[in-house]
Amino acid sequence: MRIGPYGFEEYIEKVTSFHGSLAPGLLAGGIMVDIAQANLPQGELYDVICESRQCLPDAVQILTPCTIGNGWLRIVDTSRYAVIFFNKYTGAGVRVHLDAARLADWPALRAWFLKETPKKDQNRDRIIDEFRRAGTSIYGIDKVTVKPEFISSSPKKTSAVGICPGCGEAYRLQHGPCCPACQGKGPY
Repeated sequence: MRIGPYGFEEYIEKVTSFHGSLAPGLLAGGIMVDIAQANLPQGELYDVICESRQCLPDAVQILTPCTIGNGWLRIVDTSRYAVIFFNKYTGAGVRVHLDAARLADWPALRAWFLKETPKKDQNRDRIIDEFRRAGTSIYGIDKVTVKPEFISSSPKKTSAVGICPGCGEAYRLQHGPCCPACQGKGPY
């Protein structure tokens, strides 16, 4: 079994290095990325939306050019384990999700995914083995059209940069007369 350009064991090494540990969600995510890419027209420019903050965005960033940093990957946290790959201009795409209804034959995966077994009591080797054996059989895929407000088809806006009169730091002037932080929108 391959995940992206990597063999299964090689992907596990890559994931562990990038994520800091081998989380089962990254195995699921890698397979989901493969399924989505196999169901998109070749040569099309696409963006990605992850519907979960947990692990899934890391799988996308490992296996695609889509990252949070370049804006091609966004998180819209519906708390569902799903990923949407879509044409960045039209919104047409596919949504892949880990389907809980298909986990009956995979008890370790089911216990992990539905949190039926505490993390400390889960058998990671068994979970990994079940992911390997289940392959693509535990995922659902649907054709979708992303809502226009989630499509960023226009080129990235470049804005003049100025010095904020409030804090003295540089910021993009498109945000107004002072930086967002001085407008009360900062994280601290």
